[in-house]
Amino acid sequence: MNGRAAALVGWLALSSVCLRPVAGLAAGFATVPQETGSTSIRATTPRGLEMHVPAPEANPPTPEKLELGRRLFHDPILSRDGTKSCASCHLAAYAFADTATVSVGVAGQRGTRNAPPLHNRAFGRSFFRDGRSPTLEDAVLRPIQAPDELAMTLPEVVRRLREHPTYPAAFAAAFGSGPIDDIALGRALATFVRFLLSGDSPADRYSVGDSLALTPSAIRGRALFLARANCTACHTGPYLTDERFHNTGVSWNRGDVGREAITKDPADRGRFRVPSLRDIALTAPYMHDGSIRTLAEVVAFYDRGGNANPLLDHRIRPLSLTEGERADLISFLESLTGRTN
Repeated sequence: MNGRAAALVGWLALSSVCLRPVAGLAAGFATVPQETGSTSIRATTPRGLEMHVPAPEANPPTPEKLELGRRLFHDPILSRDGTKSCASCHLAAYAFADTATVSVGVAGQRGTRNAPPLHNRAFGRSFFRDGRSPTLEDAVLRPIQAPDELAMTLPEVVRRLREHPTYPAAFAAAFGSGPIDDIALGRALATFVRFLLSGDSPADRYSVGDSLALTPSAIRGRALFLARANCTACHTGPYLTDERFHNTGVSWNRGDVGREAITKDPADRGRFRVPSLRDIALTAPYMHDGSIRTLAEVVAFYDRGGNANPLLDHRIRPLSLTEGERADLISFLESLTGRTN
């Protein structure tokens, strides 16, 4: 066994965290001819991600859809007053998250939750912090209709796109002779989001044998992350999230009941989807309500055992970390910042 393979086995032996080496050091795209005469996109994913970007059979990715989705994502035509776009709250420099505690929609309307990052959401099981959407195609349409975000109706968006001087040709290139409708809109936006990829972080490179990829502090922090700090109880797998819903006590009894609003199960009160830790150093402020400003404050929150409440997840417990151990853990979290496509 070579050193690279041995390092990967060692990482997997410590926990279920899996930052897998895959073909390609940076994301790229290739077109693949289809029987229909069109082409689909095959991504070369960054190191550490799954080999293939999943997509539903009804929405195979193509270069035309990707470009249309990119254009729509950045176009304020999707907002009621033409002042906001998806990109207004999902900023590329911050892993497509927002730097505001909660995002501001049209007419100064403030939301109630922090905008989540979009990198690697192609691999998610559900979407939004409460898991309300089962697919990306559904998820991308909801902010358009939310009164505190883009505040539009889908019929009005479709009308604008149909009457636009250039969008009809762009939709025809992406979808053929089908109508411009909300289904096509959702499929184009979802294709763009599906290919927002980030990987090949220093932590990925260290896990496959590059002993110089991490600082000594980050190496110590990695050991804490995998063992005594018990971070992998929830932050696991290639994307460092179990995609499940847990109660850590953040904003307990402050009005947002989290997953309970979707399931109507009182046991789900205060539960929110575990975020990925990839690119975590870029996505402050933290937690579903943006109430924690820095990684140091996040580590302190978990070090003290979260916020006590009757439904606190049993995995959350005081850690009694030293000041140096907190610094080491932060160094490791910072090493999870990847390279993007």
